[in-house]
Order: sequence, then C-alpha cells, then structure tokens
Amino acid sequence: MGVPAFFRWLSRKYPSIIVNCVEEKPKECNGVKIPVDASKPNPNDVEFDNLYLDMNGIIHPCTHPEDKPAPKNEDEMMVAIFEYIDRLFNIVRPRRLLYMAIDGVAPRAKMNQQRSRRFRASKEGMEAAVEKQRVREEILAKGGFLPPEEIKERFDSNCITPGTEFMDNLAKCLRYYIADRLNNDPGWKNLTVILSDASAPGEGEHKIMDYIRRQRAQPNHDPNTHHCLCGADADLIMLGLATHEPNFTIIREEFKPNKPKPCGLCNQFGHEVKDCEGLPREKKGKHDELADSLPCAEGEFIFLRLNVLREYLERELTMASLPFTFDVERSIDDWVFMCFFVGNDFLPHLPSLEIREGAIDRLVNIYKNVVHKTGGYLTESGYVNLQRVQMIMLAVGEVEDSIFKKRKDDEDSFRRRQKEKRKRMKRDQPAFSPGGILTPHALGSRNSPGSQVASNPRQAAYEMRMQNNSSPSVSPNTSFTSDGSPSPIGGIKRKAEDSDSEPEPEDNVRLWEAGWKQRYYKNKFDVDAADEKFRRKVVQSYVEGLCWVLRYYYQGCASWKWYYPFHYAPFASDFEGIADMPSDFEKGTKPFKPLEQLMGVFPAASGNFLPPSWRKLMSDPDSSIIDFYPEDFAIDLNGKKYAWQGVALLPFVDERRLRAALEEVYPDLTPEETKRNSLGGDVLFVGKHHPLHDFILELYQTGSTEPMDVPPELCHGIQGKFSLDEEAVLPDQIVCSPVPMLRDLTQNAAISINFKDPQFAEDYIFKAVMLPGARKPTPVLKPSDWEKSSNGRQWKPQLGFNRDRRPVHLDQAAFRTLGHVMPRGSGAGVYGNAAPPPAAYQGNLYRPLLRGQAQIPKLMSNMRPQDSWRGPPPLFQQQRFDRGVGAEPLLPWNRMLQTQNAAFQPNQYQMLAGPGGYPPRRDDRGGRQGYPREGRKYPLPPPSGRYSWN
Repeated sequence: MGVPAFFRWLSRKYPSIIVNCVEEKPKECNGVKIPVDASKPNPNDVEFDNLYLDMNGIIHPCTHPEDKPAPKNEDEMMVAIFEYIDRLFNIVRPRRLLYMAIDGVAPRAKMNQQRSRRFRASKEGMEAAVEKQRVREEILAKGGFLPPEEIKERFDSNCITPGTEFMDNLAKCLRYYIADRLNNDPGWKNLTVILSDASAPGEGEHKIMDYIRRQRAQPNHDPNTHHCLCGADADLIMLGLATHEPNFTIIREEFKPNKPKPCGLCNQFGHEVKDCEGLPREKKGKHDELADSLPCAEGEFIFLRLNVLREYLERELTMASLPFTFDVERSIDDWVFMCFFVGNDFLPHLPSLEIREGAIDRLVNIYKNVVHKTGGYLTESGYVNLQRVQMIMLAVGEVEDSIFKKRKDDEDSFRRRQKEKRKRMKRDQPAFSPGGILTPHALGSRNSPGSQVASNPRQAAYEMRMQNNSSPSVSPNTSFTSDGSPSPIGGIKRKAEDSDSEPEPEDNVRLWEAGWKQRYYKNKFDVDAADEKFRRKVVQSYVEGLCWVLRYYYQGCASWKWYYPFHYAPFASDFEGIADMPSDFEKGTKPFKPLEQLMGVFPAASGNFLPPSWRKLMSDPDSSIIDFYPEDFAIDLNGKKYAWQGVALLPFVDERRLRAALEEVYPDLTPEETKRNSLGGDVLFVGKHHPLHDFILELYQTGSTEPMDVPPELCHGIQGKFSLDEEAVLPDQIVCSPVPMLRDLTQNAAISINFKDPQFAEDYIFKAVMLPGARKPTPVLKPSDWEKSSNGRQWKPQLGFNRDRRPVHLDQAAFRTLGHVMPRGSGAGVYGNAAPPPAAYQGNLYRPLLRGQAQIPKLMSNMRPQDSWRGPPPLFQQQRFDRGVGAEPLLPWNRMLQTQNAAFQPNQYQMLAGPGGYPPRRDDRGGRQGYPREGRKYPLPPPSGRYSWN
C-alpha cells in the first residue's frame, strides 16, 4: 500500500500490538540437518488455524535480495522461496489451512501504479549498469583490484508479473513443493493447501480477503478461526481490520534500517558502487574460511496482533453523548476509510495530509468533533455516505493553509540544524589528513584485520602529492576567520555559506505562500484555478476513487475498468457539493488477460518477456501505440527530496486503442503462449491422511465432469466447488521435479483438484460485522497503558500471546551460585558511572551484555593475582544481587579499597539467617532477597525449582 512510514507510525503509537516471534531453528547432528517438527505445539503459546501467504512479498526478496548476493540462477531462486516458506510455516504452524496467493492480473486502477514501478525499475536498472561499468573502468585504469566480471544476464524483476514464463515456472515449482511437503513433513499431515497462482485474476492479498469473506458468509464457518496473514504491505492491516474477525494476526519480517549491502563490483560490504576503490578483499578467519559468511544476521519475524489494535482503537474512538448508538465495528470501519486519505495503491494522497505530520491523528480529532453533527457513521459495509464525508473534508480544508505554513517552518528549521551541523564538522576536522597506508590509526590497531593496506602504492603516492599540491599554502600575512580557517585574499570570491549543502529541488508551487491553489492547478494540471468545471471533474474522480477503494476492501472489485485518470489529488477544500456525486460503477466488467496486462505495464526494455510480434508494438516507430512506451520520462519530486518519492509522469494507457492494436497480433501466439494468456483458478491439495483424500480420489475414478460441492464436514467447514484438474497431482504417480537439484517424488500420496469459492449475486453485500458466536479475545491492555510513564514511554503489558506464561526466574541452587560469584563492592563508588574502557584494552573487565540480561562478573575478576589462592570472599563481604535493579558493572582494582570499609555495614548481613549462612527463601512470597516489596509490576517467580524460559 502506498503509505510509506504507516507501519512505523502505527507501532510507535500503539506499541503493544507487536510481539516478537519465537522461532525454533533446525538442528545439526553429525553434519546432518534435522528439520523442525511443526506438528508439535507452537512455541509462541498460540495455535493458529489458517496461514495465508501473500507470495509476492516472498518472491521479491528471494529473487533479488538487497542484503546479500543474489541467487545465480532461477533454480536457486526457487529453492530460496521454498526455504522461506518452510521458515514461516515452522513459526506459525497452521492446523487447518495454508493459502498461498500470487498476484494475478490486477484491476485497471492498480495497473497505473504497476506501470510506474516497472518503468522506474527498468530505467534505474539500466542507469545502474552504466554507472557500474564506468566505475569499473576507472578503478582498473588506476591499477585497482576487482574480481572478474561475471558473465550473466541481469535479472529483470519485471518478470515477476502475470503472464511471463518465470511466473508459469514458479507455479509448477510450487505444485511440486506442496506435494513434497504433504508426503514428507508431519506438520502438513492433516493440512488443506490452496494455491492461487498468477493465472487467477486479482492481487494476492485481495484474493485472500475474498476467500475469507465468502467463507464467513457460509453457515458452517467457525467464527472463532484464528487467522495469520504473512506480508509486509501496510494495506494488510486495513484488510485484516475489515474482516471483523476477532482473531487475526499479521506476521512480517522485522524491518531493520541501514542493513549492509554488498558492493555490486567487489561484493564487499561497507560501501556502494560509486565509492568502490578496488581494494583487495580482507581475509576472514585464519584460513579465510569465513569468506562466504555475511556480516548481517538472519532477519527476525514479528507478530502484529490486530485484536490488540482493536482494543486501542475502541478506546480512542469511543465518544460520549452521541446522538446515535456507538458501535465499535462501524467506528473501526470509519478509521480504515480515513487512512485512505494519506495514500494507497490506487489514489495519490491529499497535499495537506502527510503521515509523518500526524495526518491520521488530525483526521481522527476532526472526526470526533464533527461526528456529532453528521448523525451517523461515514461508512457501512464498504459503502460511503458522501454527505458526511464532505463535512470532514471541509473541516480539513479550513486548516490547510496553516498546515502548509507549518510544514515550511519545519523544513526550514531542519535545514538550519543540518547546516549548523555541517559547519561544526567542517570546523572540527583537521586541515590535512593523509590517506591510504599513512592514515592515522589508534595505538595497537595497525595490525588489526580492519587496518588498510596499500593495494596500489604508486596510485596512493600520486594522490598524496596531488592533495599536497592542491592544498593552499598559508603565508605569514594570511588572516584567519573566526573559525580558524584562512580568510580569502583579494581577487578570490568568497564561497556562499551554504555552498556545501545539497541542492534543493525547485518548488514552483510554494504552498506556504498566498495563491498556492492557483499555482498548484497551473503547475500540476496545466489549467487555471478559476476553471471550476475542471476542478469539479478532478474532485469527482477522486470521490469515485474513495468509493471504489472502500468497496474493494469490503466487497471485492466493483469494476475492473475504473481508474483515477490524474497524477495528482485535489485539495480538501475543494470537496464541496460531493454529496450529489454519483458513486456507482459499471457492472459485468472483466479483467485483462495476462499478456494484455504485460502490454499495459511493461516498458519497451522488458519486451523480451512478450511474443516477438507483440514486442514490436513497443519499439516500432510506426506502431499505433508507440506513445504508450516512452524511452525517457520526467519525475516530478512534488515537494519531496528523493526520486523514488516523486511522481512518474507517464501517459495513461487507453484501453480501447490497446485492444485494437492487439487484435492484429493475437493470431501470432503459439499454443504455449495462448495457454499462458488464459485465466485460471485455485487448486486444492491434501495428503493421504486428510479426510478429503478419499472423496477427491473417488471423483477422479468416476470421471465426474460436473462441479461437485465440497463436503464442509470433511475440511473444517470450507465450502465451494470441486472440478477435475487436467494437470492434477495424483497418488501413485511420479511428481517430476522442475528444479534439477531436487529429487522426483516416486512415492507420491498427495492429490490435487480445482477449487472455486462459493459464488454470490453481483449485488450481494457482505456484512461488515462480527459474526454471531464469535468470542472476543481476552483483553490485553490495562488502564495503565493509557497513562504516560515518567520516561514518556508506554508500558508494554504483555510480551507474548499467553498472558499466563511464567516469567524467567532463578531457583535455590542458582541463588547459592550467585552468592559465591558476586563482587565485594556495593556499586556506589566514585567510578560507578564511569564508561567501560575501550575494547582494545587488554585488561578489560567488562563482558558484553545480552538484551535484558544483568551482568554477572567472573569469580576472580576483581582480585589481585597474589590473592587468587584465597578463594571466594566471605558472604558478609559480598554484594547482594538485586534483580529489580540489576548488578553494577565490575570496577577496577582501585575501587576495592573504597568499598571494603562498607563491607561490614548491617545492611550487608542483616538477612543471613538461612542454613549454612545463605540467604533464606521466603515461603509466604511476601518478600524475597533482591525483590522490592513495594511497587511490584510483575508477579513473583513460582516456588518450583525449574527454569521457565521465555
């Protein structure tokens, strides 16, 4: 979804929605990898029923990863996808259904964004290849070292689009993967698997939502099904809330910014292609055995609990003294609708609403102030009340001018701070700093692995001489400025103050100045702001888009042909008189075919994925649609700083002209291309232990040609229609592996069949309500979650799904061990707040801490060498271990003398009443050594003598 920073904003505002995943890793025994047994209980203390995979969020990072070298060929890509799915499956461990959805042909409204992305990707890829070749030639000319250039075709990520050979091969590989796991993995034993590949029309996440909606409308649906959806797009949060299912969780890979990326030339980390110097690779390990290891750790997964988000929203949206009955489900629907104004995949966001400026909070506050006048909610089951929306938008329009001025003030303030920072850094840096082998190093670090060596001494010496010659000499008569730098002499023009700053993009609209609306429409739409008819047309198209998007989220695709025909959005103050605007859409529309969509979204540079005669239409100057495929195009930054944030000004595709041009080349398609150009459906797989196995096998044996109803009692209430599959996976038939490095399945027992969701009339309305019989999850949030603590952060009340999980604690033997190893000092000396010595210091007494773990010093670490034979100090000289506070860091030797005088204070031995001189363990659980009696915010450890790990 086109809402950058939405997830970051959401997780910061509602911190308790996030839970870290507990992942069980495969083990190795004698060099043999032992896989995880997913049939065992979930280590996250929750059992999921259904797992849905938005496959495009898996395909992209596996085929062209950003933080590691890319796979060498297509076979390695497929294996990487299989391993990624295995990892997700072992974390979630679904018990009923696994639904794998790949993006198929998208609605026309989404194709505009897809077109923009693919044109940009092609342009950036070609520019990167040219830049890479230029830098390579420069480095080699200077005598630098680079590994030999691999002769391989650049992977074009545009092939991850329905209709290409890559997607067709991916579907075959996934069929093999599912059959293999159903035969060999115990966690898949009783699982129903549905694969919706790229031949089935619709975006992956919306195919998943359509399945959930249609199953919820069936009488056999379990309203307490626990759903888990995998994907990193922000719109999955909206879609999950739109289902009104009480148990809905999203799993996604935790985003870690500034991940190291390998250089495209030397495959080393720490620099980009433009900064590559051609240095030889450093040896990793004593014998270079770590050469292929990556410096970054494997990405971790997190759960986003939508039931907790619903609690937050219920608390925030609850309003008193309403003229109508408050309904939390309708309020959440309105919140989802308001989020559309800050951006989505189908509409540009309003100029005055930016997620980073608190736009959603501003909308919610206006909504709570205006809803008393509206007389009801903004939406109902995906349909919009435009009269009430108009009141919200006009209220936003009243503050648009102040929003633009504050945005300008914030930008100017940020630039001033950056300018001052650059000045400080420039003033503090030395006038001349030698480089290469003469670069200054800290004492004792010259022989470290990170020290630089001269790979090209002649070039390094030349650069030093040039740097020496180019540096201005300072004469005795030279004057100096206030910051210590030489002042210019007559005849030399002084540099501007901000000449070292980055050039700012020119902004001709200047929204912060008077007349901003006239300049906006003139620059963006090339019309006069006084043209009321045109402004009305833009607003009407945007209102249609809002209605279409909400219908898409709650009811399915209202029209496959509709799209927003402008690159920019109107202002909120222009939403006058929208109550009378029509919001109906043409019925009976059909999606594009796969190859037709490729012609609509691909640039000419990606034409190799199309048939030759179709490809010619993209590049032939005499083609009737050559204007759809510009070789170059402008990018309007639209007030942003980076090109990826700008607007690609591409011409919109005229569907009628495109279809007319394609009619002439349709006869040139081969049978294989004709098959790839057809629309398909979903395929259902089960193993031999599944109750449906024998029922499906009987359908194949009888050769039934009529669609058959799915018996819901045999597959956890799933309903739909079965039809025979011509390319079915059948028992006792060999399943050939499409990946050469993987073996064929010679003893297959899985079976597959075509599956179709329950069908409804086109005007049927799926009710956006919580189903009867649904049980709300136990509340997680507490009243203290809404109160800001002293440090300004909200307390996280629950760290996992199970609120009764026993916390980590120590037993009696552990406390006796701590009694022997604790340091003598009380932790309050003059060096109590001193920073630890540097890592290069050989006598470093500090050990790195794990997250959330107090430091436990070694037994002999604070003793002089001549005292090491004396053994541990007496108990009355030992420091108490207070878990509520944590142990202080171990201090140097000179602190021992200061703390020994306090070793005999009464508070050091007032509780030594236990047998053998050890601290007693209280049985009444009212108090315990090291645990404060007052202000406890967590339960005491249980009295058992076993560890309970989180």
